[in-house]
Amino acid sequence: MSINRPLEISWFGALCDDDYEFLGVPNPELESSWDHCKNIVLTAEKQGFDNILLPSGYQLGIDGVSFAAAIATMTKKIRLLLAVRTGEFWAPQLARQIATIDNMAQGRLDINIISSDLPGETVSSPERYRRTTEYMQVVRQLLEGKEIEHSGEFIDLKVGPPRIRTVSGHCPKYYFGGFSEEAKNVAAAEADVFLTWPDTVSEVSKTVEDMKLRASVLGRELKYGLRCHVIVRETEEEARQAARQLVSKLEEEVGEKIRNRSLDASSRGVSRQIELREDSDEEGFAEKGLWTGIGRARSGAGAALVGDPEQIIEKISEYQKIGIDAFIFSGYPHITECERFGQLVLPKLAHQSLTHNQ
Repeated sequence: MSINRPLEISWFGALCDDDYEFLGVPNPELESSWDHCKNIVLTAEKQGFDNILLPSGYQLGIDGVSFAAAIATMTKKIRLLLAVRTGEFWAPQLARQIATIDNMAQGRLDINIISSDLPGETVSSPERYRRTTEYMQVVRQLLEGKEIEHSGEFIDLKVGPPRIRTVSGHCPKYYFGGFSEEAKNVAAAEADVFLTWPDTVSEVSKTVEDMKLRASVLGRELKYGLRCHVIVRETEEEARQAARQLVSKLEEEVGEKIRNRSLDASSRGVSRQIELREDSDEEGFAEKGLWTGIGRARSGAGAALVGDPEQIIEKISEYQKIGIDAFIFSGYPHITECERFGQLVLPKLAHQSLTHNQ
């Protein structure tokens, strides 16, 4: 596979009670806990992944900020992509937390900005994205070492930057995703990496081209990433059988309950994942190598790349050709699939950790 730009290949930390052997069938050994999630991260680092997403939740799983601080001291190479829900922390405190964790991680911290309702609240989409914009701007300025005098709808303060700075002296990269007009406009103006969920190559291409235009109008350029699941086996038939087995014990009412418990279960992005699943063939494939069965028991990213190693690599190549340079993968169970992908696929990809080690 010809690659002109090194890929960023990341894994998923599953802090949000999203780990199964059989979708919809809870397994106490796979519930989010310090020990289990720590082992996922350490496995991903051992396999050579570039980054790991540490998701944000409230009812589900464990706290991402606390976890990031702890795991930062136990890792040496892998970057930490910490999801932060804007409004959960007061902006100056969030800036100080980010700078502290970045120091603990020796500069290996990125931030995934989440713009959903906070626990116990429901606000309009435009209001949420206005709040998100203010937080992204104020936190970035503080982490760039700038004095703040801001009087906005959600943040009203006059304050200097915290004494502690990030290792680079700059704000970590913002990863941000969303499918509404408000979300896309916020991403074009404030994000560094735009994340999209799994879709057909042609539809992802349309999203990338749309975002490139929005960013260019503002004189900006973004990097583009895909959050997706993966099921890889030695042969295509083994991969397809693993997909069938994953949902073999799933009861539809259980899947619906899982889908509806997320704070963003009614978002435009979730609606698109439902459309993708409804348009798939009888086996759940939206196109060759893209299986939507996972979305039967998941609110967010609801599809997986399924195939043998060469098919997975070819699918990744198709996405990279239309502008995707960052991939955040996950698979069930997370440690087992992380090891499979790390052994069968990762060594054959020109990605950041491999490139930096050469």
